[in-house]
Amino acid sequence: MTRATVAVLVRDGVLPMELGLVHQLLGTARAPSGDLLYDVRTCAPRPVRIRTDADFPIYAEHGLDAVAAADTVIVPASHAYDEELEPGGLSPELVSALTPREGRRVASICTGAFVLAAAGLLDGRRATTHWLSADRFARTFPAVKVDADVLYVDEGEVLTSAGEAAGIDLCLHLIRADHGAAVAAEVARRTVVPPHREGGQAQYIRRPLAEPRVASTAGARAWALAHLTEPLTLAELAGVESMSVRTFSRRFREETGLTPMRWLTQRRLDRARELLETTDHTVDRIATETGFGTAASLRQHFAAGVGVSPGVYRATFRGSRT
Repeated sequence: MTRATVAVLVRDGVLPMELGLVHQLLGTARAPSGDLLYDVRTCAPRPVRIRTDADFPIYAEHGLDAVAAADTVIVPASHAYDEELEPGGLSPELVSALTPREGRRVASICTGAFVLAAAGLLDGRRATTHWLSADRFARTFPAVKVDADVLYVDEGEVLTSAGEAAGIDLCLHLIRADHGAAVAAEVARRTVVPPHREGGQAQYIRRPLAEPRVASTAGARAWALAHLTEPLTLAELAGVESMSVRTFSRRFREETGLTPMRWLTQRRLDRARELLETTDHTVDRIATETGFGTAASLRQHFAAGVGVSPGVYRATFRGSRT
């Protein structure tokens, strides 16, 4: 089995966590046969000892030739360097190595977006970066359509993500796009992280954990997952926490960055993806088991949320069509 190559481009001041998460997630992703799916290589503009933002260096064995040849290039943050970049501020050799081509994609984590923007890869595109750097990013690169409120942005051949945790979401998104939800979910389970956070979810959630003596909506989320086959209503979810619908909706968005019903639809789609990949169930049965009720409803939500029909999705990841 031929593994796709992933080049992680590191520079002085690189954040070790961001480098490590790419290796941990893509580097350990396996097919059902057990074969590794990606060959992850640490690269630098020149194969040299690289200073990190911690008290230890790393050595990048591969240079720009490996970056240019990779199927996917990921640029993690280097805070000491990134925010000083301006349009045209990269060497022609580095720009050439980063340039996307057919069948190849380039992605960034956190302020690695400054590198992609300096290379001209984000002109006219939507992009994100860490919310603390978003204003500077927008001022420095006015040709980029900056969205500071999301976890990651997928523009096809170019993707950007917010801070370190959003880099995990981006890597799982790449795995899911390449090999399906079941493979991505297995990587997430092994890494003990959520299997899917939608890219449009808010970066900065005001109350990620319930404050002391403030009721949380976590119980309602757990209850909803256990009753996913049922036609759940907002009033029922609020009732689980003994809250008014208004209070529940406000708390839910504060804690998750999503409205309750959007969150519920995403969880239903997650389950539908897994069933399409791992079972031979009909679309009607999957619609029932995921709470969409009818095949028509499932197809409508699937097309809106995933971009293809359930049949095309199954054909892509299982080689059969329902």
